[in-house]
Amino acid sequence: MISKMIRYDIVLFAGEQERFIGELRELGLVDITTSGWEPSEDDRTLLLEIEARAKAREFLESFLSSEAFVKDAKAYESGAEAYDSYVAARERRQQIQQEVARLEKLASEVEPWGSYSGAEISRLAKRGITMRYFIAQPAAYEKAQAECAEGVTIVKIGATTSNVYFVVITTDDTAVAIDGQEVRLPEGDSRALLAEADALRAEDKALNEIFSRVANSLTLIDGESAKLKEQLQGLKIGATAQHEADGELTILEGWAEADTARRVDKMLEAYPNLVYMRRDATIDDDAPVKLKNNSFARLFELIGAMYALPKYGTLDLTPIFGPFYMLFFAICLCDAGYGLVLLLLGLALLKKGGKKLRQAACLSIVCASATVAFGFYANSFFGVAISDYAPVIKFLDFQQDFFSISLAIGVFQILVGMAINIWMQTKLFGFTSCFGLLGWFIILLSGSIAVGLPMFGMEIPGFSMTSPIFLGLVGVGAVLMLLLNNIKRNPLINIGAGLWDAYNNITGLLSDVLSYIRLFAIGLSGGVLAQVFNSLAMGLSGTADIPAGSPWTSYIVPVIVASIILIIGHGINLFMSAISSFVHPMRLTFVEFYKNAGFEMGQRSFDPLRKMDK
Repeated sequence: MISKMIRYDIVLFAGEQERFIGELRELGLVDITTSGWEPSEDDRTLLLEIEARAKAREFLESFLSSEAFVKDAKAYESGAEAYDSYVAARERRQQIQQEVARLEKLASEVEPWGSYSGAEISRLAKRGITMRYFIAQPAAYEKAQAECAEGVTIVKIGATTSNVYFVVITTDDTAVAIDGQEVRLPEGDSRALLAEADALRAEDKALNEIFSRVANSLTLIDGESAKLKEQLQGLKIGATAQHEADGELTILEGWAEADTARRVDKMLEAYPNLVYMRRDATIDDDAPVKLKNNSFARLFELIGAMYALPKYGTLDLTPIFGPFYMLFFAICLCDAGYGLVLLLLGLALLKKGGKKLRQAACLSIVCASATVAFGFYANSFFGVAISDYAPVIKFLDFQQDFFSISLAIGVFQILVGMAINIWMQTKLFGFTSCFGLLGWFIILLSGSIAVGLPMFGMEIPGFSMTSPIFLGLVGVGAVLMLLLNNIKRNPLINIGAGLWDAYNNITGLLSDVLSYIRLFAIGLSGGVLAQVFNSLAMGLSGTADIPAGSPWTSYIVPVIVASIILIIGHGINLFMSAISSFVHPMRLTFVEFYKNAGFEMGQRSFDPLRKMDK
């Protein structure tokens, strides 16, 4: 459900704004509206500072768990000093890494020239001995040697499969024509360059001491980051607040939960030189949204937040789509063995800590548990038919029966969505506003009962496509749909609009229902692939061909080969199936269900002012 909000309009002296915002932070219950804020250049600089510290925290958290971290390193005295040291160390590390990469590349280029001394080469040049360095193909090198002029010496230094490295030595300015690439050697050879790179690596390793000190000062850095966030928050409030009386007065719009509004009232009443008005928020307000659900539905808030929060004053669909999502996930994965693997992974993640990670782990555990149950009912455990080992249990024939069941599930969820839409429209605009939608709901529900139930061996006595009750309900639905879709309009206009809506609804509903076939298709494809990998493992390893009564040693190699194929094959299938099981139920929820339920998205979540370091 959506938590009820109270709106506050607060008027105070402009000079009191900073102090007042500070007290609201201490209270931690009021969200101040800052909609329409456009950052200035100074604000953008502040945003970059906050982002840089967030990235620093990510690096330091990773560094804390690395082998390079020194636990006993002394922390800095202030967060500013720690962060400045971090920035300088990071910049130096980047410089070192770039320089090491350059030296290693240069060393690989000069390695074929062997060992040489740049100082000795310079000394020879002063004595009139010129040395020029060439890289050429073997044919060009042989030609150069054959045509070598008097007073010119060509010395081969090294060679690769495609090039020859050689030196042309002259004692004067004799012109030399070589069909190759002339290069200039650096001062040091490859050994000297690599030694320089090793020295830089040692310096880089020494930087770990600084990073360890910074990591041990992470709390101080967080404090500095919190101050910057509070500063930015104050700037946003000041830029978006309404100013009156030549800037002497400031008007703020605030929001608080109804459950905590008394504490807010008490604080505002005690604050000097302040006037405020309060009222219940309405659907027409741009009120922030805070969801308030039980522990089960709260798990699926993580899924709903990937699309949007509901608009204030409407209905939170999380408790409704949660069970559907869990079921859809189980149907798409459709294997008790795969569900068991995800269940164990979820339990392992649960111990890692972190609110978001624990929520994701609990969601995985719930969906995996549903997968284990449905996979068992669907007669699949890592692609093996459970019925082979439990013939007395009646299992679902997924391939034979679930196509029609998936369509029935789709119709049911769409009907639930339409019922929610009717209820919301009635609540917000009155019962007469939803006559058109109600007509469609009656027709679809009546058709589902009269036609759909007999397909599954169920039937309501006296309710069929030819029964008076069915025809009467269809007639009522048609009247509501065609004549009363808008009671304020001319009936003839209603008929035209109703026929147009009929075309759109028929095509739209048909498309929506057919979308649920993906539940059957994804579950079937994953099950078939699991069986294929099992067959490959048995066939390629030769396990199935070992004669009965053979010694156990004859099974060693085939079992190892089969195990490798099974682990790789089922690992790939589980990874791909898990992604599909996560994404496609989400699509059915956000597209088909949300659309038919009349979902409206909210603008922002409830984010009260509070001390950032809490």
